[in-house]
Amino acid sequence: MSRTLIVAGAQTGPIAPDESRRHVVGRLIELLRAAHARGAKLVVFPELVLTTFFPRYWMEDQAEIDAWFESEMPNAATMPLFDEAVRLGMGFTLGYAELVREGGRTRHFNTSILVDAHGKIIGRYRKVHLPGHSDNLGDVPYQHLEKKYFEPGDLGFPVWRAFDANLGMAICNDRRWPETYRVMGLQDVEVVMLGYNTPLRGPLPRQYDHLADFHNKLSMQAGAYQNSCYVVGVAKGGLEDNCDLLAGSIICAPSGEIIAQAMTAGDEVITAALDLDLCRINKEAVFNFAAHRRIEHYGLISSRTGAVPPGE
Repeated sequence: MSRTLIVAGAQTGPIAPDESRRHVVGRLIELLRAAHARGAKLVVFPELVLTTFFPRYWMEDQAEIDAWFESEMPNAATMPLFDEAVRLGMGFTLGYAELVREGGRTRHFNTSILVDAHGKIIGRYRKVHLPGHSDNLGDVPYQHLEKKYFEPGDLGFPVWRAFDANLGMAICNDRRWPETYRVMGLQDVEVVMLGYNTPLRGPLPRQYDHLADFHNKLSMQAGAYQNSCYVVGVAKGGLEDNCDLLAGSIICAPSGEIIAQAMTAGDEVITAALDLDLCRINKEAVFNFAAHRRIEHYGLISSRTGAVPPGE
């Protein structure tokens, strides 16, 4: 008898800069209920979903910056989401800006948590691959200042056993790096849950802006296929404070095929029944790691950061 897990991707539309966390949580609860009506047991929410995407703003006052972060989870604003999920018997992932005080200093991370059907946080992931810049670009429509406001994640790419599946998390730019999926693949991951906020255009013109949707899908489909797992990629989309965000939420099968896809750039739920045993097909064939990987030739991957031409 196959293991089947019905998973939902809860895409959101834009969040205004002055939209309260309580109002956003109300929207998330409506999406949670819609997912429940479709039989979903696990819901994936986008990256930094409690607020507008604040890394587009240049800020220097630390108190102003910290106001975008959550110092505890759950908190008063998010507890209704946890309570409703418990009432419905559902789990979820939630992306938010995390402020923690460790070792006598304050730290800032772009974080996603995994919450079980009892409202307990059972997994935590902190974004590793931070895009953008930390300097002030000045007169541009918006900026992308994740390197200014966040530290790179320090928890690696763990995998958790929950919902009768091997579950992993990643955030936004992580999806573009094959190492993200492979480290989880080496832990026999079956479902990668990934929230993102992606501008359709960068603060400065980029050659491949017109291919944003293609590259979004390509990276997740390749990760799914090459590691024989499902990938649930969930966006915040639409025009958010004059920044046009890519939507395009998808669920990819272990074959690399798209089996569910959002049709709008607003609040929308997509669902799929994941046959987890389908992951075994390529895990035991083309991507049977134990049989075919040759790690003695992969040393550069973990010993060198940048590319070095031959002879230098």
